[in-house]
Amino acid sequence: MQSTADFDPPNLAKSLLRRRRQGALATLMADSGDPYCSLVNVASLPDGAPILLISRLAVHTRNILADPRVSLMLDERAAGDPLEGARIMLAGRAEEAGPDQLESLRRRYLNAHPSAETFANFKDFSFFRICPSGAHLVAGFGRIVDLKPEQFLTDIRGAGALLEAEQGAIEHMNADHREAMNLYATRLLGADGADWRCTGCDPEGIDMQAGSATLRLDFPERVTGPGELRKILVKLAEQARAKG
Repeated sequence: MQSTADFDPPNLAKSLLRRRRQGALATLMADSGDPYCSLVNVASLPDGAPILLISRLAVHTRNILADPRVSLMLDERAAGDPLEGARIMLAGRAEEAGPDQLESLRRRYLNAHPSAETFANFKDFSFFRICPSGAHLVAGFGRIVDLKPEQFLTDIRGAGALLEAEQGAIEHMNADHREAMNLYATRLLGADGADWRCTGCDPEGIDMQAGSATLRLDFPERVTGPGELRKILVKLAEQARAKG
């Protein structure tokens, strides 16, 4: 696998994992082993691993509890022929969040899906993360690549300080720096002006959302702490203003 100027498989896979909010979840029927597919909402952890909030009353959840092997397809939702857009099929195992993981999964999921707060506390709903074993990326003719987890998951080692400060940084950006968020979106990423807000940050970039539209702003260098994050966001805002 070799990257080219217009095709970087690991980065494209990472982008799809960060930006897509819905996907097709495939599980195995608990009673027969037959394949079963359903539409689910998705968020991502700081390393990019998918998060699900699913009800134990749903068939797919009962299937997962019997056999955790799953696959998840996320696609670009490009205009025109959907088969011309990029898509990724992630294979792995779905694991229910333990007490030590619950707060992180809940926070990241609700940042991406605020409306889910109305049922996130229902007793039959639980948070799951998909632990990937590999991915199959299709990005057009001749652009079909199998990827290992280390190629599409973000390395979060040494970034504990950043992850601990993440929620405070998100809230600060959304409360005090919406102008900067709009500049990132319009001048650095070429998006339309909208009420862009930050939904997550990690060592490699920040995630932004306006309604159903999502964006990923990659950092020019790896960030591991809140001080570095602040400096790089200021630098990116200056670059965006200079493009005006």
